[in-house]
Amino acid sequence: MLQSFLPVISPQSKFIIIGSMPGAASLAAQEYYAYKHNAFWPIIFDVFAPGKTPINYEDKLRTLLSNGGALWDTLASCHRTGSLDANIHSGRPNDFATLFNQYPALQTLLFNGQTAHKLFVRHFGHIPGKHYILLPSTSPANAACPYAAKLALWKEALRKAAGR
Repeated sequence: MLQSFLPVISPQSKFIIIGSMPGAASLAAQEYYAYKHNAFWPIIFDVFAPGKTPINYEDKLRTLLSNGGALWDTLASCHRTGSLDANIHSGRPNDFATLFNQYPALQTLLFNGQTAHKLFVRHFGHIPGKHYILLPSTSPANAACPYAAKLALWKEALRKAAGR
């Protein structure tokens, strides 16, 4: 059984980016979006710190948090062979009810891909007062959507969610 990570969040977080379950590289590194070909961190830096290269994982988290963001996955645990979302089964969801009670400023839920969105809706439905935005997965498995297209969609959603 694979185990996800704790949420990355602060009292100033206005939006949360929700994935499905960390991939093998992320689980091995114990870092969200650690796979070097995943576009997640390049997009975050292109939007919130253009021209800056992240120094380390703490720098990545600081950049996201300082711009009102948070991170968590829909699933707390699951079985999965490899890293593909299509191979997820027997998933147990994270406790989003408690998270939303502890962080009431979280109003916008940005879903990193269709699987994250589908799993979330399956387990939690549509929560009143929350704004859901489905974005293209930043995974390299989503090769049908080039980086420039992903960046444009994510940039619009992130800026809106951050209040810019």
